[in-house]
Amino acid sequence: MVGSINLITTIFAIFNLGNLMLLKSNFLTRNRNVILYGISLAVLLFLLKWLELRFVIMSHAFEIYAGIIALIFTGLGIWLALKLTKPKVKTVFVEKEIYVEKPKNFTVNQHELAKLNLSKRELEVLNLMATGLSNQEIAAHLFVSVNTVKTHSSKLFEKMEVKRRTQAVEMAKRLNIIK
Repeated sequence: MVGSINLITTIFAIFNLGNLMLLKSNFLTRNRNVILYGISLAVLLFLLKWLELRFVIMSHAFEIYAGIIALIFTGLGIWLALKLTKPKVKTVFVEKEIYVEKPKNFTVNQHELAKLNLSKRELEVLNLMATGLSNQEIAAHLFVSVNTVKTHSSKLFEKMEVKRRTQAVEMAKRLNIIK
């Protein structure tokens, strides 16, 4: 009995669905030829484009593969260049004013002077460098040749482990060797 009720409800559902389909099929029946031609043209166009693509790929396979490889290596090169040129450490410069009180009476730090093992002449050259004199002016002031001043300067730089005269003057002032 239950099975026959389910069968009857199923038949009514199909009948109602059929009525719905009739309304929609009315549009389909009127435009059936247009829809069939449209579908057949779409399938034919798809088939022709697929055959054309196969022909292009078969006849120009080397160029296509070379182009793909070129694009891959171009992308790889751009990525690598961006990675290599990117700075690893970001440098931040902070400027601050530092106020240092100068002592009224300057005394030479004998301990640092002995540690550096500077001669009297090298100390004189260092003091004159601190005033901003050139090698020629230092030579004229000390009554020696320019080459002698250069020799004293290079020995001074070697002992203080610096490369330039500004570094030597700054280090000497920091160590209280000169004013």
